[in-house]
This record gives sequence, C-alpha cells and structure tokens, in this order.
Amino acid sequence: MASVMRSTWPLLMGILLLMVGNGMQGTLLGIRGGIEGIPTSQMSVVMAAYFGGFLLGSLVVPRMIQSVGHVRVFAALGSLISAVLVLYAVAPDWIFWAIMRFVIGFSFCGVYITAESWLNASATNETRGQALAAYMIVQMLGIIVAQLLLNTGDPAGFLLFVIPSVLVSLSFTPILLSAQPAPAFATIKRMSFSRLYRASPLGCIGIFLMGGVFSALFGMSSVWGAAMNMTVRDISVFVAAIYIGGLMLQFPLGWLSDRMDRRKLVLALSVMGTVVIVATVVAQPGILWLTLAGALVGGVANPVYGLLLAYTNDHLDQADMAAASAGLLFINGLGSMGGPLITGWLMSLVGPNGFWIYMGVLLAMLSAYAGWRMTRRAAMPAADQGNYAVVTPSATSLAVEAALDDAQSSGGDGDPQPAA
Repeated sequence: MASVMRSTWPLLMGILLLMVGNGMQGTLLGIRGGIEGIPTSQMSVVMAAYFGGFLLGSLVVPRMIQSVGHVRVFAALGSLISAVLVLYAVAPDWIFWAIMRFVIGFSFCGVYITAESWLNASATNETRGQALAAYMIVQMLGIIVAQLLLNTGDPAGFLLFVIPSVLVSLSFTPILLSAQPAPAFATIKRMSFSRLYRASPLGCIGIFLMGGVFSALFGMSSVWGAAMNMTVRDISVFVAAIYIGGLMLQFPLGWLSDRMDRRKLVLALSVMGTVVIVATVVAQPGILWLTLAGALVGGVANPVYGLLLAYTNDHLDQADMAAASAGLLFINGLGSMGGPLITGWLMSLVGPNGFWIYMGVLLAMLSAYAGWRMTRRAAMPAADQGNYAVVTPSATSLAVEAALDDAQSSGGDGDPQPAA
C-alpha cells in the first residue's frame, strides 16, 4: 500500500479536494434553499438536476476526451465547476440553481472519468486493487470532511460558497502537475438492457432501486434537515454519519459476501434498512437517533450497491464486464434522477417524513424482489464467486469496471482482496 500511495498521491489528493468541494455544495444548497424560502418541490428539481447532468456526462465526456484529450477536458470542466460554485450565491433562484446543478453534475462526471482513467493507468496489475480501494475511501472521506467545513461560516453568506470553489481549483494542481502522462482512452460499449436483465434480473432492478435510495440520501438530506428546522451543525453531522456508516460497513460486509449467497445479504440488509426507517418514522426521535438512523441507512445503501454489482458480474463472462458495468451505471443514473423528485413530492404531501418513506418503500421493494429471485435461481457456490469490490455509487463506469475486473479475476479463493 505504501508504494501505491507514493505513486498515486497527487491523484488521490486532487480527488480528496474535489470531493470536499462537491460534498460542501450539495449540503449547502439544501440549507441555503431553506433560508431563502425555496419550497421543497422546487429544491427537489435542483437536486435532481445534478444526477441528470451526471448521466449526460457519462455519455458525452468520453467522446470529448477522445476528441481533445484528457488535459483539456479536465481543465475546462474544472473551471466550470469552480465558477458555478461561486455563482450559486450570486443568484439564489431555484431555476438558476437547477441549471447550475446540471452543469455541476456534468462537469463532475467528466473530471471523475478523467481522474479515474489516470489512476487506472498509473497502477500495475498487482497494485490496481489497492489503488482503487484507496480511491473509494478518499471519496467518502472527502464528503465527510466537507460536512465539518460547513460549520466554519454562515450559510446565508458568501464564504461557504467560496471555500469549495477554491478547493476545487486547488485540486487540479496535483493532478495536472503529476508526472503520469495522460493514458490512452477508449469508450466502453454498453451491453443491451435485455441481455443484461437476462444475466441478472436482481442486479438490474436492484441497481435501479438503489439509485433512488442513494440520490435521496446524497441530494435531499440537507433539504430534509432544513425542513426539520435542524441547525447547520446537526445537518452536517447527519450527512457525515451517512458516509461514515457506508465506509465502516463496506469491508466487513464485503468479506462476508465472499463467503455466502450474496442475495441473502442483499435481502438481510434491505430488510434491516426498512425496519430502521419504519422505526424512525413511527418514533419521531431526536437528533441522536436520527444520526444513528442515517448511519445505518448509509451503511446499507453503499454495500448493497456493491453487492448488486458483484452479484451481476458473477453471472457474466469477464469479457462482458466492461459493457455490463456501463449498462448498470446507466440504469443507476435513471433511478437517481427520480429520487429527489419523488422525495420532494412526498415531502410536499406528507411533510419531512416523505424523505424516509420514499427510501423505506424502495428498500422494502428490493427485499421483496430479492426474496422472490432466490426462489427462481439456484445459489452460486461461494467458491465460484468473484470477490466483492468496494465501489461507491458516485464512481463512474471506468472505476467500476476496473474494480470488478480486479475482484473477479482474483475470486474463488475465499480471501477478500484489498480493493474488494
């Protein structure tokens, strides 16, 4: 791991700063929207726009890189991000914010694709798993640190919009000055959805549902917190708890999934998430339980996403993994766009509890479908499974494909890999 860190630290440092900037702006907008009196239904459009831009970026940016190269795309999209982060505070209007969020989503997708291709090229076959694991951990740590920085200023002012803009600008320095040359880049062809569904119905349906859960957590947590009249400190702690839970449970659940039928783990986790959400809605608890509930739901959402990816790839030839990962990420993107919109609609109907109800319904649907699928297909022996890969829902198809390929090629020995 030490040698991996020495060779990839510029990229990892840049990604850390990028994620701090991204994590700050997502939470800050929800808080500022409450201060400006923007209705929940309109804020849900703002938050959904990010995922729409991200989905479009996954389709367009690879062609841009092929046309003009990594460095130009990276610099251009990075400049857009830095500018938009400051412009938010200039015009606190929901339509303007939605347009800017779309641009932000598109641009962040582009810089992730570029950074991930650099990271993938800088690692050897022996170190790729460790490099990708470090990358995923850094992503989560960046968002956690971002929540702490929200307490350094007034969300009604200008400073908290300047800080992420500066951090994003600084993030390009270690990446662009890295000695690692820009790698060759090839677009990933997608597998047809019908073929992907035939390979793994649970993977396709589950990824779609978890896209909605993740986008509600990532996009609407701060909007929900503002609707609950929570303080900035409490909102930042709640959002941080979501990612801390996801980070802490990834590795032990990954280790467990390599030794059992992954569907049983998907079922157990989705049931656990549903129970936690029902208890939260019924009990109407204080901030301590809400924070714990956020950590538990985050601890479910992130590993279940990785479990579904790993389960799907267990039923594919290794040559099909790149195409399958691109298809699964597109399905996830479609689910993600609807998450904030439906959550906002529910919150408008039933109040802040709509935030929890939406996620609870999706997790209940996943548990029911996973249980039914277990009656339709025999379990794969654990020895024949590929290893679990630590993959966050914000990773692009490049990182997902590389992580799954590394895990699959090292599977079957019963020992989890560092990246898995």
